[in-house]
Amino acid sequence: MGLVRSAFLAGSQSRWLRERAVKYRFVKRAVARFMPGEDLDAALAAAGALRAQGIGSVLTCLGENLERPEEAEQVTRHYLDVMERQKRDGLDAEISIKLTQLGLDLGRAACEAHVLSLVERARTLGTWVWIDMESSDYADATLDIYRLARARSPNVGVCVQAYLHRTAQDLQSLIPLGGGLRLVKGAYREPPEKAFPRKRDVDANYFALAKRLLGREARQAGVRPIFGTHDAVLVRRIEEAARVESLRPSEVEFQMLYGIRREEQARLAAQGHRFRVLISYGDAWFPWYMRRLAERPANLLFALKNVFTA
Repeated sequence: MGLVRSAFLAGSQSRWLRERAVKYRFVKRAVARFMPGEDLDAALAAAGALRAQGIGSVLTCLGENLERPEEAEQVTRHYLDVMERQKRDGLDAEISIKLTQLGLDLGRAACEAHVLSLVERARTLGTWVWIDMESSDYADATLDIYRLARARSPNVGVCVQAYLHRTAQDLQSLIPLGGGLRLVKGAYREPPEKAFPRKRDVDANYFALAKRLLGREARQAGVRPIFGTHDAVLVRRIEEAARVESLRPSEVEFQMLYGIRREEQARLAAQGHRFRVLISYGDAWFPWYMRRLAERPANLLFALKNVFTA
């Protein structure tokens, strides 16, 4: 793992840095590249603008590892409101949740109840709930809760991370369930016995997993595969793999973060791919922002440019 990436991932876990860095205006200017604003209204406005371009969105309120049950209850009510508002406004928007933001650290039963309430409401509204994958310490619990939710509704998906050694094995049991599987590289600080430390190995595993998600078994199971990556080389390889499988562009879905590779986002949407932009919002953005900078050097260059040209 590179020194710069390691530094950013360490920073994402620093309470001291989190409490101080967010007070500086230049940091807020830099993060504005990756999120339209801190409140839901800004996120919905961005989703509306994307909708006008034929691009869908995924909304996620930032925050994790909550410490009080009432906070998790508040987050659940917030997401219920998000789904109602996107339906009322005619937006093509789904939600993505973190289980530690719904109280997983405080008790499994309450977290499951929160997730199931969201999944049930999404089912009645005809939208989707996506369950994010956090650090590997939460992987087993996350997949268990996903399986529980999947048994209740077809409109639920889970994120899987290509940098984890375990993900290839996890797909063995997840693909037969159908549902949604969103493949990302992974952005948490993990030891080498749990995750590939070298980018080229992560990329190779990502593509191998992507081919499985495009394959016959996944299609027959009704999997909705999503490829969350800004890596142009991987995107082209996935497009070619889809053509080999005789898949139409509309059968291959990509997702990228708000503000990153906008020309590539427009290209994929124009070619007929299903495409969504992940829109993050909320005031708990610092750990998330540090992980975005750690993902790829270009993000740091974007941030520095915004600081010195604002």
